[in-house]
Amino acid sequence: MEKVQAVIDFLLAHKVVLTVIVVMIISGIRRITLWKIRGEVDFVTEDQRKWMSRTKNGTFAFTVILLFMLWQSEISEFALSVTAIAVAIVVASKEIILCFTGSIQRASSRSFRIGDWIEVGKLSGEVIEHNLMATVIQEIDLYHGNYHYTGKTATLPNSMFFSYPVKNLNFMKRYVYHNFTIVVPEFVNLYPMLPGINNKIEQHCHYFSEVAKRYNAIIEKHAGVDLPGAEPHIHISSGATGEQVVHFMIFCPTENAVHLEHLIRQDFMTQYEATFPNSKTTMDVANDND
Repeated sequence: MEKVQAVIDFLLAHKVVLTVIVVMIISGIRRITLWKIRGEVDFVTEDQRKWMSRTKNGTFAFTVILLFMLWQSEISEFALSVTAIAVAIVVASKEIILCFTGSIQRASSRSFRIGDWIEVGKLSGEVIEHNLMATVIQEIDLYHGNYHYTGKTATLPNSMFFSYPVKNLNFMKRYVYHNFTIVVPEFVNLYPMLPGINNKIEQHCHYFSEVAKRYNAIIEKHAGVDLPGAEPHIHISSGATGEQVVHFMIFCPTENAVHLEHLIRQDFMTQYEATFPNSKTTMDVANDND
């Protein structure tokens, strides 16, 4: 018992050694816990990511509190000694403070959680981790209408949440309003083609149409707004130089959006060629998902 007391007295007298031991023990427990949560799987599930994030944030907070209690007297003395330069410290640590407050703002507003798709500025992706300083996302290509992971990981400082609006795109993980256009340079009457094209679209979408309607209704109820609906939408407008622009919007499973666009484009070109066999028009196709 005397030896144990002697060891305790020694560690309390040498706080640097005690700090190193505490950090090593907590780091070891943290690493073992993360290893147990991840297991031997190649791909981490959403629940695993949540528990891994909670473990990282919890051990970090516990370590900070424990070290603060251990060094409380020294911190108090240090705080008194730097009172005169407190303003300079605040200015120098502005970004760090913004990151902390951005984390508080994110937690209080519940704007997103792990597994959600978000867009911050020009970056968009799936949230895979967040802590007091930064949010990590797996980047997704939304601007080209592909909805595919790019393989890039972006780390966003939480201070960005004060500079850019955070858009929660979580409903797009399953279904998305996919928009694209077809440009017809020659000015011809395209309206007789629209019923046939609309029938073709309904044929391509028949296998998920009922699920799409239910999912659309759920989104409307959750958001409290009247959305365009699950049925396909087609309208025609004119460009600045007289060309006709055919706009398409379909509500479809995210992973099938590009494939359905290709099918609809093929149907349009086939019907256009049959309707206007003598036309020499070259058509341009563009995505409009910005």
